[in-house]
Amino acid sequence: MAQLIYLAVMSLDGYVSDKDGKFGWAEPDAEVHAFVNDLVRPVSTHLYGRRMYETMRVWETDASLADQSPLMRDFADIWQAADKVVYSTTLATVSTARTRLARDFEPEAIRQMKRSTERDLSVGGPNLAAHAFKAGLIDACHLVIAPIV
Repeated sequence: MAQLIYLAVMSLDGYVSDKDGKFGWAEPDAEVHAFVNDLVRPVSTHLYGRRMYETMRVWETDASLADQSPLMRDFADIWQAADKVVYSTTLATVSTARTRLARDFEPEAIRQMKRSTERDLSVGGPNLAAHAFKAGLIDACHLVIAPIV
């Protein structure tokens, strides 16, 4: 049975985005990027809310990926190889491969996903993760703390 893992990069004071809702301040250095790559490598499916999906889809759609560091290209390969489920009531379509859109976050459907696969699942984004925590679905939590306030 798979585990559902929550992985988040946050500031020392617990924020996951700045006052404008941006994540740019959280760009990891090479050591942290390698650590994150190893954490997500075994993940078979990523669960995202709309905003996190819109942030993460660059790992497939950014034309400059070929010019990035080996660590960033590795992450792009890992991300592209995984399935994605995007939970949104406002998004009309998804623009990446191996991605499906779901309108409602249904805890029992996630439990079934966990039972039906050996490879882990991840949940990304604080709002969707809050629903998963509330439903008792999270099995592991990895918080990467950026030394910034």
